[in-house]
Amino acid sequence: LPGNMDRHHYEMFTKFGDDGFLLHLDNARGFGRHSHDEISILAPLSQCCIIKRTTLLRLQLLAEPEYRLSAVMRESLLQDPLAPVLTEPHLLALDRRLQLVLAAVGKCIDTFGEGSVVANDTAQPQSPAAHRAKLDT
Repeated sequence: LPGNMDRHHYEMFTKFGDDGFLLHLDNARGFGRHSHDEISILAPLSQCCIIKRTTLLRLQLLAEPEYRLSAVMRESLLQDPLAPVLTEPHLLALDRRLQLVLAAVGKCIDTFGEGSVVANDTAQPQSPAAHRAKLDT
């Protein structure tokens, strides 16, 4: 959604051997160019065609007029001492890119069906006792 192409790689801090850790570097252009939507970022979604139900529901909520992503971001950034953190075109780009993500999910659902694309991560796992009860009947 931010359009940050730099998130496709990482570095390892290995000065202490096996106790190293990941570093994400180069966030100078963290929100990319507001006028350019890099569609290749959607390749993993378009190729795998799977998304968690909770993620999809949150994205759909942020596309609703009363909870629009740009408005939520704008409001949350008002308190930042560096405000304005993002320009209006960058905020509006978030909404536009969100629609691209939802369209990619929609295409997957049209092709493979919702049951194959939307992973139900909201179901409560059954307890072992519930499983045993089914075996006893």
